[in-house]
Amino acid sequence: MSSIHPDSIKNIHKLSIAPMMDCTDKHFRMIMRKISSEALLYTEMIVAQSLFHTDKKEKFLDFNNEEHPISVQFGGDDPEILKEAAKMAEDWGYDEINFNVGCPSPRVCSGNFGASLMKDPKKVAKCIESLKNNCNLPVTIKHRIGVDNDDSFIYLNNFVRHIAKAGADRFTVHARKAILKGLNPKQNRTIPPLKYDIVKKLKKLNPELLIEINGGFKNIDESLDALSDFDGVMIGRSIYKHPLRWSEIDQKIYGIHTKPKSASEIIFSLVPYIEKHLINGGKSWDICKHLINLVEGIPKAKIWRNQISIKSINKELDIEYLFNLTSKLKEMGY
Repeated sequence: MSSIHPDSIKNIHKLSIAPMMDCTDKHFRMIMRKISSEALLYTEMIVAQSLFHTDKKEKFLDFNNEEHPISVQFGGDDPEILKEAAKMAEDWGYDEINFNVGCPSPRVCSGNFGASLMKDPKKVAKCIESLKNNCNLPVTIKHRIGVDNDDSFIYLNNFVRHIAKAGADRFTVHARKAILKGLNPKQNRTIPPLKYDIVKKLKKLNPELLIEINGGFKNIDESLDALSDFDGVMIGRSIYKHPLRWSEIDQKIYGIHTKPKSASEIIFSLVPYIEKHLINGGKSWDICKHLINLVEGIPKAKIWRNQISIKSINKELDIEYLFNLTSKLKEMGY
C-alpha cells in the first residue's frame, strides 16, 4: 500500500487548481502562475486514446516552462494505452500524472471512463499499475465519494484501499457522489450534497495515505481550515471565476513573504506572453477570455471587461490597446 514517506512531506501540494474542461488550458495556467508560484496546476483532462492515435501530440501535451509544478490528467480505461501515455507524460516533462475517475460527463462515461469507472475498482487498479510501472512520476487519482447507488462509506473505503495497493500516491476526493443518469455535469457539481465528513472519516481511517479534498471551497480561509484535516485542498470553479480573490495563496497557504500582485501587475507581466501568442498566429480571445475574470468588484469593471471582450472577439485587440486599458486600472490602484 502506498503511504507517506517522511522525505516526501515537504513535497505535498497543499493547494491545487482543479482540472476543468474548457478552463484550465495553458493560458489560464499562465495567469494562475502569476498569482501563485506554489499551487499545483493541472491540465484539462486528456483522453489517453485520443492522445495515442493523434499525430499532433503537442496539441494535447505542450505547456509553458513557467507552469511547473504541473500535473497532466488522463482519462481512459485501457492499461496498454495508458502505459504509452505515462511514457509521453514523463518525456514531455510533467511533474506528475493524475487519473480521472470522477468526471460525470455522459460523453466521457459512454467511453467507460471518468466516474463510471469507479464502479470497477479492479480495472482502475490495473490502470494505476500501468501508469506507475511505466514512468518515474507520482501517479495520483481524482474520484468522487461514490457513484449512483455505489455510495456507501464501506464501498468508498474499499475502493481507496484497493487503489492504494495498486500504487496511487495521492487521492483527490470530490466530496460529492456522481449521479450518472438524470444529472448533467454542471448539476453534478452542485446538486449532490457535499459530505466533507465522509472524506474526513476516510482520512482518519487511512492516516498513512495522502488525501486531498475537493468541492465547494470558496476562499483561502476555508482552505486553511480544511488543511487541518486533509493533506491538500483542490479548488475549482471559484478560482476560475474569481482568480484575484485567491491572490494570497503563497502568503497564507505557503508562508511566503511576498506582496500579492494586483490585476494590472498580472496583466502587464503577461504582455510579452500575449504578444508572442499573437505573433505565432494565436487569437487574443484565447487568453483574454480568462484574463477578464481578473477584473471585478471595482468601479467600471464591467465596462473594462466588455471593452476587452468585444475587441478580442472581433480580432481588433492589439497590445497597445490592452496596455492603455491596463494603465487605467493601475491609475485607479488596481
